[in-house]
Amino acid sequence: MMPFINTRSNSPTCRATLFVAGMLAAAIGFESRVAAQGLDDLQTPEEPLVLKDRGSFFVGGKTVDQTSVELGSFGPDDRITVGQMYVEYMIPDKAANLPVVMVHGATLSGKSYDTTPDGRMGWFEYFVRQSYPVYVVDQVGRARSGFNQAVFNNVHEGLTPADEQRRIFRLGDQFGAWTNFRFGPEPGEAHPDTQFPVDAVDELSRQSIPDLNVWSPTPNPTSDALASLAGQLEGAVLVSHSQSGPFPLDAALADPQGIRGAVLLEPGTCKSDSYSDTQIEALAEVPVLVVFGDYLDNPTGVPGPTWQERFDNCQSFISRLNAANGNAEMLYPPEEGIDGNSHMIMQDKNNLQIADLVMDWIDETVGDERGQ
Repeated sequence: MMPFINTRSNSPTCRATLFVAGMLAAAIGFESRVAAQGLDDLQTPEEPLVLKDRGSFFVGGKTVDQTSVELGSFGPDDRITVGQMYVEYMIPDKAANLPVVMVHGATLSGKSYDTTPDGRMGWFEYFVRQSYPVYVVDQVGRARSGFNQAVFNNVHEGLTPADEQRRIFRLGDQFGAWTNFRFGPEPGEAHPDTQFPVDAVDELSRQSIPDLNVWSPTPNPTSDALASLAGQLEGAVLVSHSQSGPFPLDAALADPQGIRGAVLLEPGTCKSDSYSDTQIEALAEVPVLVVFGDYLDNPTGVPGPTWQERFDNCQSFISRLNAANGNAEMLYPPEEGIDGNSHMIMQDKNNLQIADLVMDWIDETVGDERGQ
């Protein structure tokens, strides 16, 4: 059982110290795992987690009438809610910092930020231990947020043409995860310095959830729900990942009042060429940090742009924001002497080291000490 190592103090920690701490953590056992996560693999901190509150709730959604067939023919016509976003939260006993909202990527859920595949502390708990109230969501139509089953049942009964039932996608382990997430150059072959716990890669596969985002309208309803949540919290930093990368930006365009900052972890796109000059001027009011890992030239094995192209798109977006007097920057760990990070950077073996760098940026750039 590994002890909890607190690498942060009340003031921002210097990056050199973080690098040493991360290397020490790896040296004392994070790379020694040879099996997927089991109950015995969970690493319990010695220091207790003290909370003021924890729980869950929903944001958004609308009530719709559906037929008996659309409901699965288990009863009469009735009314249900669709389009809601599930939120799980923990508030530390002595919350001192701005709330942080964490959003997962494609074919995943809020589990991305919880216990890592090899049993270490995830960002959900770690940020709470650093005095941040944390709210972790499941995207609309995913996991505990549920999805609208009506079209599937209508197609099954022949009431809707089959071609109106869109594809549901899920990333496979060989290319969708291993090469696309940059664990290594070929399936089963890891980069020598990979930070992802590849011995526990099967646990990542177990986290995968069929993705119905192709059914979502534009803009994705999760963006509106995030804007609403940030407003209810009276200010929050939105942290997104991969597919959800631009959601905080779209949320800010929908309603910027509660959005104090945006952290985009390896966004699938920053939509640099999609935003108008007027939209860029509006987004320049929100501090933005973009984070990318290593091996951006790794072949993805799936359709779409390379990670290097995504990185370049985000650099262009950062330039547009800053030209509009914004406050945007790129955190690229290799420039800090930190190598081997994957697309699943919040689950990598040095995930707490990267979290410290993100929190340093929040402290220095957003800097809302709530004094609770």
